[in-house]
Amino acid sequence: MEITEFVKTLEREGELLAELAERAGTEALVPTCPQWRVADLLRHTGSVHRWATGFVGEGRVEPVPFPDAPELTDGELLTWFREGHATLVRTLAEAPADVQCWTFLPTAPPSPLAFWARRQAHETAVHRMDAEAALGVAFSPVAPEFAEDGVDELLTGFHARPRSRVRTPEPRVLRIRALDTGAVWTVHLSPEPARTVIGATDEPADCELSGEAGWLYTALWNRQPLAGPGVTGDLALARLWSETAGI
Repeated sequence: MEITEFVKTLEREGELLAELAERAGTEALVPTCPQWRVADLLRHTGSVHRWATGFVGEGRVEPVPFPDAPELTDGELLTWFREGHATLVRTLAEAPADVQCWTFLPTAPPSPLAFWARRQAHETAVHRMDAEAALGVAFSPVAPEFAEDGVDELLTGFHARPRSRVRTPEPRVLRIRALDTGAVWTVHLSPEPARTVIGATDEPADCELSGEAGWLYTALWNRQPLAGPGVTGDLALARLWSETAGI
């Protein structure tokens, strides 16, 4: 996906998140993020948006902590969230293509700007699902190519890092297939961080996850159960993912 498409997706997802949060109310519980209320969801996502804006807008080349979120409630909190989201969208849209700043995943896109546009689009889309869960409505679908990209970022980026907890005592193979886009990932699990190979390999899989990219996106990001007819083989590996893959 192009940077402009990620920015458009970020803009749309953030606006929808705010609308859903307003309808649910800031005190509503968020089932997909236990112990969170909608206010916590807004504070977290709003802080992440401002954090990302700082790297791109100020060209920061060293990591800094998330900024503290204010103890606002109701309409004031929603206004704070919307302002930060709009600033992030504008910053990404206006940033020079060659901006240099810090990034944090081992398989980053070809430029820092591409990294942050992609990362914040997925950050916001996943948390939009949390707002829908709080409201008690079905998840809005995402484009298959965007869902495929989000699965790829999760597997080759987040779970390639040393902090990933998705590990097994003995080597195991998890294969993931997006039936609508044709994408395939082979995930090698062991006591070390997961190693993901793009495409199918000759080795047999201990567990296979197959389905439309949108389902894989929501299930692998732990926003709905990783279960059903698309999960075959050793179901313990699917349970392991659900129990340890939280970001």
